[in-house]
Amino acid sequence: MSSFIERLKHFRPVRKLVYAIVGLFSYPGLMLVNKLKISGTEYLRDLPKSNVLFVSNHQTYFADVITFLHIFGAVKWRKTNRLGIPYYLLNPFTNVYYVAAEETMKGSWISRLFALAGALTVKRTWRQEGTEIRRGLDPSDTRKITRALSDSWVITFPQGTTKPFAPARKGTAFIIKKNKPVVVPVVISGFWRAFTKKGLQFKKKGSLLSVTFKQPLQIDYDAPVETILAHVMDAIEQSKEYMLKGPHHWLKSDK
Repeated sequence: MSSFIERLKHFRPVRKLVYAIVGLFSYPGLMLVNKLKISGTEYLRDLPKSNVLFVSNHQTYFADVITFLHIFGAVKWRKTNRLGIPYYLLNPFTNVYYVAAEETMKGSWISRLFALAGALTVKRTWRQEGTEIRRGLDPSDTRKITRALSDSWVITFPQGTTKPFAPARKGTAFIIKKNKPVVVPVVISGFWRAFTKKGLQFKKKGSLLSVTFKQPLQIDYDAPVETILAHVMDAIEQSKEYMLKGPHHWLKSDK
């Protein structure tokens, strides 16, 4: 059964149908219930069709990725920094995969459906049966991502968790060193405030959601893994430097 589902993920008509269904249900929450601000889509227009890795901070299980898929579809239809009327769902952009925790995508029938939109399921690094652990890089997970990069774009969240300023996984840097992709950093905000952690229910309506695409990184692929990872974390504004700039730090300093 699992191998059949894996084959369906690579069948474009199935993915287009899933994108259209998910897109229609999620569009009102992004554009009508809340307000979505997009910037930097000019950096997406000239990207190659394959070997592009989007690295982003992470705030909900699904809303972040769903928003990216909306934006990629809008850009495909020549829209700049906006979604507008979602007629792009008639022929969505499907040349993209996203990295997701295996157990998350098995959580409900909705997550199983969304997995058909191109989930690259990997084993969770940070938690197993309620215990925090850190497993080594799984070669099978790396192969999945490498195969996807060979002919598509891939979205990944280096921290592997929705907790802000959590340390990044070295696996992201290994993938960058191995595949030498174009690396596009993305910074998102507001999703944690607007949606529940799973990103399927509203928490605070009228929130400002922000997605900022930055210029592709200039990376020394021969640099040590730690150096590459530090570069990525700084670009997605999750490094220690950015943490010390946050208002929570100012509040602690005043006490």
